[in-house]
Amino acid sequence: MDIKKDRYKGIILAAIASTMWSTGGIFVKLVDWNPVPISGLRSFIAALVMLTYIKKPKFTKTKPQVLGAITTCTTMLCFIMANKLTTSANAILLQYTAPIFVAILGVWILKEKIRWYDILSITVVFLGMILFFIDNVNIGNTLGNIIAILSGFSLACMTISLRLQKDGSAIDTTFFGNILTFIIAIPFFIFNPLPGIKSIIIILIMGVFQLGIPYIFYVNSTKYLTALEAILITVMEPLLNPLWVYIFAGEKPGTYAIIGGIVVIVTVLLRGIYVSKLESVEE
Repeated sequence: MDIKKDRYKGIILAAIASTMWSTGGIFVKLVDWNPVPISGLRSFIAALVMLTYIKKPKFTKTKPQVLGAITTCTTMLCFIMANKLTTSANAILLQYTAPIFVAILGVWILKEKIRWYDILSITVVFLGMILFFIDNVNIGNTLGNIIAILSGFSLACMTISLRLQKDGSAIDTTFFGNILTFIIAIPFFIFNPLPGIKSIIIILIMGVFQLGIPYIFYVNSTKYLTALEAILITVMEPLLNPLWVYIFAGEKPGTYAIIGGIVVIVTVLLRGIYVSKLESVEE
């Protein structure tokens, strides 16, 4: 009975975390400031929140943790910049291609075998990504889409680095990544005047409720969830993110972007479900 309760607890925590993460797009749209200082201040606040939970973050100085911190930083920066340059739907859905990049990098770095379903998934997702570049063809939107893809690639690199860590933890690595994001943003604070009080409050909310707390929730949820449950629940983020932006900011993704998003989400989801079932059979 306790195991069942713990499983429900894990599902609830992961669902709350995914929902809180999904508010990132609308918050970024509401802040009138350069994306780099937005990301830096958000990460600084999130790092403080994480610090209250982990107490004494462990810096192992290993290459995987250093790489993990750097790629966490680049993911944070790229995601905020992409949201400023393209639609929030494009930014989050293109970032959601990360599992496909993990499959590609896994062959090269982790020496994992590439399976038929990996080749099929990679092909279909890249075809879906092309659709994002058909809508609203302009320099800003195209650049934003490219940065969003870089965000997904960076997130994949972070995932690989966490797999390589033997004596590190995901939350410690993320903590240092957020600190690095803040350090990189410091010069931008000097050259970009502070925004209004409304924007500052929104960034504080982002740091606490959109990044810091949900990450703690998710780390705790993984103790009770199967890989399949985690995959199914976290898909809430790319589904809800553009919905909030459409409701509160009136930003509507293009038809091709919607089709491309469906292709990406369904492909990544089906691959995740199939891999999880294979792993459960092997166990």
